[in-house]
Amino acid sequence: MSSLRSGVIRRSARPMTADRVLDASAVLAIIKGEPGAGRARVRLARSIMSSVNVAEVATKLVDWGISGPGLGRIVTQLGLEVMPFGPAQAIQTAELRVVTRHRGLSLGDRACLALALSTGLPVLTADQAWRGLNLDVQIELIRG
Repeated sequence: MSSLRSGVIRRSARPMTADRVLDASAVLAIIKGEPGAGRARVRLARSIMSSVNVAEVATKLVDWGISGPGLGRIVTQLGLEVMPFGPAQAIQTAELRVVTRHRGLSLGDRACLALALSTGLPVLTADQAWRGLNLDVQIELIRG
């Protein structure tokens, strides 16, 4: 993991097949069939996602009336490799508040960015507010 205070980004191990970190907004675009869903869908098999962002997706599904076995089935069918959210990522997520506050990024957004920073992988999102963030991570938008 890294420490933003030190200014040094130390990479943690990443899954061998992963080439992207997915934000919840990209997965929700797939589920809802929104613009950019195709771009996100083709990257599902080689993506990882923070357990925090999986919780965001699951929460939205609950808001839409999906619960119980159906909820678990949808999350499983996505086929994502879910990465645990541990103490080091929690600290990094908190530290990211300083450099993302002006864009209104949520805790979930920052958890996604912390995973991308720690693995060195680009992040795929539908959230236009991420455009132009001054971080050592490549941000790819699923929509123009």
